[in-house]
Amino acid sequence: MPDDGDTAGPRAAAELVGTAALVAVVVGSGIQATALTTDAGLQLLADSLATVFGLGVLIALLGPVSGAHFNPVVTLAAWWTSRRDADGPALREPAAYVPAQIGGAIGGAVLTDAMFAKPLVHFSTRHRSAPHLLLGEVVATTGLILLIFGLTRAQRAHLAPVAVASYIGAAYWFTSSTSFATPAVTIGRAFTDTFAGIAPASVPGFLGAQLVGLAFGLALVTVLFGRPARTTADDVVVPHSEPDRVGSAH
Repeated sequence: MPDDGDTAGPRAAAELVGTAALVAVVVGSGIQATALTTDAGLQLLADSLATVFGLGVLIALLGPVSGAHFNPVVTLAAWWTSRRDADGPALREPAAYVPAQIGGAIGGAVLTDAMFAKPLVHFSTRHRSAPHLLLGEVVATTGLILLIFGLTRAQRAHLAPVAVASYIGAAYWFTSSTSFATPAVTIGRAFTDTFAGIAPASVPGFLGAQLVGLAFGLALVTVLFGRPARTTADDVVVPHSEPDRVGSAH
């Protein structure tokens, strides 16, 4: 569905609010977990469970507005798979979505630090630059792109709230990086020196790994499902609703 002036603002706002809320869930649950227990396994369990539930709710709520990307690699993948079509999304869609996602992620981290009386804009000192962590990010992002666009190709996008949230929850545990899998959230998490943080020096490596995962994921979609059909930005993660048919996704 081509972008227009009546919906561009609400859609970008949905991406900003959704990404901010997602980062708040990840960072806030991490702060709570470290305050309640010193067991690293329980801390990760608490953080991952909160993320699963929070992400599922956000996708279900905001998917009908913007597609619930909350992730620049998903936005770029949607643009890439439809760029060859005359009525596919122009660059204005990622140009609106990506800054909103990054701004929301940073705002979510700062807001969460404020809620827990932590120093504001205190950059993380948690370095995550080892090669095996970057490999984990490639794997996590590859799987996420394959899942989202595989569901779209299989006409199962309505399963996204459960499927995507479940995948991220699982990837917390089966990837060495604990599955950031999104550049926006990665950047946002650099602004908090808490359990979920990532040192600014480690951010470029994670962003590069996520872009590699984007390429691998789209390649796997093509191999497994054939060449991706036209996919507009508001058809992923969940199909977008027409303005006069909210709640009735197409």
